[in-house]
This record gives sequence, structure tokens and C-alpha cells, in this order.
Amino acid sequence: MTEYLKLKKSNCVNCYKCIRHCPVKSIKYSTGQAQIVSDECILCGQCFVVCPQNAKEIRNDVPSAMELIKSGPVIASLAPSFVANYPGATVATMEKALKQLGFTGVEETAIGASIVKTEYERIIAEGKQEVIISTCCHSVNTLVEKYYPEVLPYLATVVSPMQAHCQKIKQEHPDAKTVFIGPCISKKAEADAYPGYADCVLTFEELSDWLKQEGITVEQGEDHLEESRARLFPTTGGILRTMKCDSPDYAYLVVDGIENVLAALDDIKQGRLKKCFIEMSICAGSCIGGPAMERERRRPVTDTIAVNRYAGRKDFVVDQPDGKDLIKDHRFIGLHRQMPGEKEIEEILHKTGKFTKEQELNCGACGYSTCREKAIAVYQGKADLNMCLPFLTQKAQSFSDTIINNTPNGIIVLNEDLEVQQINSAACHIMNIRHASDVLGDQVIRILDPKVFLDVMSSGRSIRDEKIYLAEYKRYVEQSVIYDRSYHIVMCIMRDVTEEERERKKKEEISQSTIEVTDRVIEKQMRVVQEIASLLGETTAETKIALTNLKDSLNDE
Repeated sequence: MTEYLKLKKSNCVNCYKCIRHCPVKSIKYSTGQAQIVSDECILCGQCFVVCPQNAKEIRNDVPSAMELIKSGPVIASLAPSFVANYPGATVATMEKALKQLGFTGVEETAIGASIVKTEYERIIAEGKQEVIISTCCHSVNTLVEKYYPEVLPYLATVVSPMQAHCQKIKQEHPDAKTVFIGPCISKKAEADAYPGYADCVLTFEELSDWLKQEGITVEQGEDHLEESRARLFPTTGGILRTMKCDSPDYAYLVVDGIENVLAALDDIKQGRLKKCFIEMSICAGSCIGGPAMERERRRPVTDTIAVNRYAGRKDFVVDQPDGKDLIKDHRFIGLHRQMPGEKEIEEILHKTGKFTKEQELNCGACGYSTCREKAIAVYQGKADLNMCLPFLTQKAQSFSDTIINNTPNGIIVLNEDLEVQQINSAACHIMNIRHASDVLGDQVIRILDPKVFLDVMSSGRSIRDEKIYLAEYKRYVEQSVIYDRSYHIVMCIMRDVTEEERERKKKEEISQSTIEVTDRVIEKQMRVVQEIASLLGETTAETKIALTNLKDSLNDE
């Protein structure tokens, strides 16, 4: 399936906001990134709108529009919501700007809307269809085609205003290509799925970027066309406001916003609705709330007022095509998703620490409404076990507590008021504290001199492995003090080196004693040597005298 929406991987920060807002959960989370599952997506654009990191991007079709313009005449079909996106603009000023881009001409999609509403009136007059759902919103159509096959018979088999208008343009200008410009992402998919109508689809954001790139400004202007009531189409209830709505057999309803649409489709599926025409739009506020309206221009109240003011009170003067030329068939699009059994779901729940119903918090932090929905997504490869934030928090807390409580080093955590926030058993042992609760919340001065903590907080420089003597506790420790400004905590880590210090002193004492003994031995040995040397000296002299006398005696003879 063509990717109309894709992810900028470098921007995704795993906030799961897109999953939370996706009505059909067509987001896959893997390798630390959110990815759109194209064959499940209904292109409502909610993920694009809500992403705080702008990590989703719409397929850019400006190059395709440029190529069309190079090849021959191109006429733009301009959605009536343009007056909301370009305040003060008119069809004439939009045409002036678009012609500078190379378009041959510009016409209003509202002309096609007028054709469509007339066809809706004809279907209602026939009275053959129990429930009739408007088919202007391609995302609603796709939602039904993929997820509500039971509701397919209730979709009006009528082309959208975009299709009706592009068809009319091509009948009047056989050599022309058409480019639809509007606030919708799903229209790109509609153009691809039903070739022969719109040759290219641009969003208002794409158009604005293109105009900016070319240095073209959309001017403001004034015009009034009384025969332009179908310009109301992009507002909530706009379709019904253009229709007669005079059939006593039918109720006329307006449903906008994804939650309301889902609820209405469930009602239809369960057979709760009879004899009604439903104007249905996936976007809250209808098309002026479309995902590809420029983000800084999302003003639902003023936008509605702008559309209302620009619309006339009468219909466009347009020849109504034959009904067979306006038929649009809808087909079931099967989704091949393997569903887990109860055993598989329970196994996945157990892996995230959920063994009872009470442990299934259904907090929605992962993006799924319930823990079981998330377990199904894990089974289908769309979600990760670690997406469960309460489980991760509990796991991290347990892991942290295990480390802190089992390390031989004493750990004390203080807040910036030097109040004890956490103390482990090793620290309690060092300072002869019976229970951690005895000091939690108290000033550290109760157990330690606060000077070192104040010095570290004021200087911002940590102390590493400083050996100190805790006289009150008769212990030697190697102390590290770290100040974390971002979390506003001071942490003290103490390694008890009392035994090591005692062994060191004992060794020093033994060494000193050994040195003293050695000195005494050496001194005694030196005295002995000297005495021996003295005796040897006397003996040598006597021997020398004796030998000399003997020599002289022998010489005389």
C-alpha cells in the first residue's frame, strides 16, 4: 500500500500519543519507533495532528503537480475550506496566486458538492435505503470498508464532491488534468483508488509551502455569489444545510469526530437506527478541522464563521449529471490480523505483572484503552511489552530498590532542604540506626554534619571517595557526595572502611615494631663487629711483630 503518511524516525520520542489518538490502532511500535501500519490505516490524520515532535509527514505531491503543469493544462479543484486556511482570500485571489504557479485555471469543489447533495436528495426520495451515510469523507468510507463490513450497504453509492467536480472539469475540458487542493490526507488515497477523477491531490500545507517557495502571496479580496450555498459543505452540518431535508420518512443527523462516528457505526451495526440520513465526518468540525489545515490556523469558531459568510443562500447553477455517472461502489477490504486466544492473552498479561483483573489498570498510557487490547497488539507484533508504563515503573522501582537495599555501600538521598528522603540498610548499619523510618523526613543534621552537603550544593562540585572519620559512630568511611540539580536531590554514598583502616593501623604498628627490633639488632651486631675488629687488630699487630723478629733472626744467621 502506498505510504501517504510516514514517520521521521529521528523525531519519534516514544510518547505513544499517536497510538492513543489512533481510532483503529494502526500504529506499530518496534525498535523504539512508532510506525504506521498502512493496510490498517484510515488516513484520518490524527497521528499527524497530535504528534508533539512533528514526527509524521504527509507524502509531498507538489513534484507530481509540477510535472502535470509541464505536460499540459491543469485546472485546480479548490475545496471550499480554503477561506478558513487563507483568511480574506476569495476564489479570484486564489486563482491569481495559482496561475502564477502555472495552473491554467481554478474552480470551486463546491460545484461538485452541489451535484452530490442533489443526488443525496434523489436517493432519499426513492426511500429504498433504510439508513443512508454520506460518502464525502473518504476516511469514513475507508473505516467502514475495513472495520465495519456490516455497514457497507448503508454507504451512499455516490461519488465525493472532489470526484464529481473533477469529472465535470474533464467533461468540459477533455485535454485538462485536475489537481484537488484541500485540508485532507485521505483524498490522496481516494484519488489513487478511483483513477480518472483527480490526477493529483495537494493539501493546504503543501500549497502554502509551494507558494512560499516561489515568493507568491495570496491576496485578500471581496466577492459575493448568491448561488454558492454548497460552500457550506466543509462545516459541521454543512451538507444538511444545503439539502432540502423535507422527507417526513427520514431523520436527518450530523455526526462528526471519530468517537461519535464509531458510536454511530456501532448503532447502525446493531440495527438501532432506522430511516435516517447521516452526514458523517471523521474530523471534529468536519473539513475545516482537517489534518492538513495549516496548524497555526486551527480556529474552529472563526473558521466556521468565515465559511458561513462566504457561502450564498442559493445553489450553484449546474447541470445535474445522470445518476449512473455518479455511482461509487464500496467494497470490503479484508484485514488479515491473527487474533490470540485467551491463553495467549493471559501469558502476555502475566509477563507484565498482571495476574488478576485488579492488576489490569487499563490506564491507557501505552495508547490502548485496556490492558487486554494492548496484549492483543503485542501478540500481533504491533506493540512491545515495555510499553506498559506502570509495569516499567514498578520494574524500575523494584530494580532500584533491590540494588540500593543490597549494596554493601551506605546510601542516603536528601532533598534540597537536606531532609532524608531515602536511606538504605547499609547506611543504617554504619550509623547505628535501628529503622530507616526513624530518620526519614528528618534533617540530616540528626545523623551527619551537613557542612559537606551545603558545600557541594553551593559549589556544584561533587566529592569523590573522600576518607573521613565519623567520630560519633567510631567508623571510617570513604564518602562521595553528588548533587543532581535537575532532580533537586543530594546523594551520599559511604563505603565503610573501618576494618580496612584498623588492619592498616595494625600493620603500621607491626611495621614500626619490626623496624625498632631491627634497629636494635643492627646496633648490637655493629657493636659485635667492632669488638671483633678491635680484637683482630691487636692480634694482627702482635703477629706482625713476631714474624718480623723471626725474619730478622733468620737474616742474622
